[in-house]
Amino acid sequence: MRIPRPFPDSNAGRFPRSAAFLSALAACSVLAVGCSGGEELSDVSVQLSTSSVDATPFPSDRFTVSDTTQYTARRIALPLPDCSVRVSDCADLSLINTLDGFNTQPRISIPFTGDIDPATITTDTVYLLQVGDAQTGAARGQRVGINQATWDSATKTIFVESDQLLAEHARYLLVVTDGIRDLQGRRLSRGAWHNAATGKASGPDGTAYATALAEAMNVVPPGENLIAASLFTTRSSTIELTRIQQAVQASTPAAAVDFMIGTQAGAPVRALFDRASLASIRLQRQTTGLPTFAASTLSLADLDLRGAVVGQVAYGRYQAQRYLNTDYYIPGVATLEGVPQPFSTHDVVVQVFLPTGPRPAGGWPVMIFGHGFGGSMNNGAWNVASSLAAKGIATVAINGMGHGGGPLGTLEVTNAAGRTVVVPAGGRSEDVNGDGTFGGTEGASAKPPYLSMIGSRDGIRQTVADLFHLVRQIRAGVDVDGDGSADLDARRIYYAGQSWGGIYGGSFVALEPAIQASVLNVAGGSLFETTRLGGFRIASRGTDLAARTPSLINLPPAPGVAPPNNLRFEESIPLRNQPVLVNNVPGATAIAQMFDRGEWVGQSGNNVSYAPLLRKQPLPGVRVRPVILQNAKGDQQSPNPTSTAILRAGDLADRQTFYQYDLVYAQDASLPKDPHGFLTAIGGANTRNFAIAAQDQLATFFASQGSTVVDPDGAGPLFETPIDLPLPETLNYIP
Repeated sequence: MRIPRPFPDSNAGRFPRSAAFLSALAACSVLAVGCSGGEELSDVSVQLSTSSVDATPFPSDRFTVSDTTQYTARRIALPLPDCSVRVSDCADLSLINTLDGFNTQPRISIPFTGDIDPATITTDTVYLLQVGDAQTGAARGQRVGINQATWDSATKTIFVESDQLLAEHARYLLVVTDGIRDLQGRRLSRGAWHNAATGKASGPDGTAYATALAEAMNVVPPGENLIAASLFTTRSSTIELTRIQQAVQASTPAAAVDFMIGTQAGAPVRALFDRASLASIRLQRQTTGLPTFAASTLSLADLDLRGAVVGQVAYGRYQAQRYLNTDYYIPGVATLEGVPQPFSTHDVVVQVFLPTGPRPAGGWPVMIFGHGFGGSMNNGAWNVASSLAAKGIATVAINGMGHGGGPLGTLEVTNAAGRTVVVPAGGRSEDVNGDGTFGGTEGASAKPPYLSMIGSRDGIRQTVADLFHLVRQIRAGVDVDGDGSADLDARRIYYAGQSWGGIYGGSFVALEPAIQASVLNVAGGSLFETTRLGGFRIASRGTDLAARTPSLINLPPAPGVAPPNNLRFEESIPLRNQPVLVNNVPGATAIAQMFDRGEWVGQSGNNVSYAPLLRKQPLPGVRVRPVILQNAKGDQQSPNPTSTAILRAGDLADRQTFYQYDLVYAQDASLPKDPHGFLTAIGGANTRNFAIAAQDQLATFFASQGSTVVDPDGAGPLFETPIDLPLPETLNYIP
């Protein structure tokens, strides 16, 4: 059931301190008459508890402790449930209780003592005020609205999300006003919040919390009638990866990229090949530890998409620091001064495509390409390299963490004369579960019991760290042919990433100052939202819910469908800008809470967290660099609301190119219904031209140092450059 009441846009502004506010609030009666002109008040009020997360507004710094080693000077301290029964919840909270603050896109809960009119929950009656940065106090008074509201009938609780990404390591005041009504239309009373508002709250670190809450209320505008409030501090999301980048940038590579990694007749040879001389490249992907391999032949024709423009193909190897522990996650550090420490080093194979013609004096401009989830350096980069080479730009790529098959895989490179050179394929899949096989993405995600919370957060961050090392190598000089000169121009490094490559690319380009321009294709965020709303809903989220102890699956299996694809669940979370959703589905609230916690833990690997750094709030010493975001209407892997989350967080709507795929599909129903792979879909006659058009935008952008943005179809209607507002906040799937 939905209550027909849309959410207005959130407001932003600053409000003066109100010295008389608390005394005026204390003077208001909590019985039948309040500060609202003497009208009769409801006996319904907001619940208050100093010990139960479910019986008080949340998030709240009541559930933190002082920790001076953290940037925020706080650390989460949520109470644990019965760990013999709620095993998975305890594992989740063991991670959450190490964080220095709450989610920057929080799921806010406000429990009431009785029924309310859900339609009165709006951005005018419930909102957030920024109290300031935890260290500097900056941005005090900024107002943030709410969105995605759900009324849970059983628990008398309203759940909302902040209307925008909150600033990291900042303090916010949740404001609940008497504009909320009960079912008889009466204003709510303050109930137990009378004493709380006057500074007499207690609980963990209670005296300090009460003092901080009272001071924070000075940002509330005069004349606003509160019935409840909660003060909370957001976590530091980007600090750890920022410090990894700084450490890599300050380092000197132990050795240059080694291109003498080929083997011919048992002897080492340089893995550099003229495209014109190649007859075939055969991939032997390692699939088991025996070892066994799966053979496939790479499409050399892809390199000729724009003619004979790719001159040479090369493979090199460099070392990067490994930050993942044996459970495949990166342990957190104290955020005030802590720096993640590597556990070891590992080899990374880099694939290079050089254009034809004489090398420029400073080397070839170079684009780093990031592949999608489940892909490898042997597909996406191959599909775009020709378009870049046609503009005189080299392409390089690596396998992301957990991708490319096992480490013993090889590439058999055969020339027209029949001579074969064997090159390491650079597979980075690892046998995480010990079953003797290398899954398609095994090693990209944390081991259980950390899998459901961390997921591929740190597979992403490890891949980004590997790219930091690659950039450091390019800056030091990459000599592909061994003539003593750099073949790649360290002054002109660009990045393009597709899907997962666009996701980890968001944090990479935000933090790496050597990247001069970037294109993020079909990226979405957070990972919990992309999988919850998209094509991995069952394979990722459904299986996670089923594997928990106790299971959170709350709907019967789909009849006639084989497991695990028969899993079904309902979380009762509406899309943005929709009316309040009334939830009557048992178990939905627990699922929504689990998703919120996963997003909370995952913010340090969420590209949405880094979007403000691209332009709105770049890091000190990092200039704003040009960026394009390419997305498609009805994308089923990175659903439209997850792409707009990046645009909203970074104020990047004017940098979006939007592929109106519904118009294309209307002209040719033989096309796939999911446009997710449009950038690299060069294999089909009915998709190739659209792929080339999108690639031309990318290549022209880089060739101009990011100064020229062309519309892929000119004045045509198929690509909006930039996107026409409002942003698409529905799924837009083709049925």
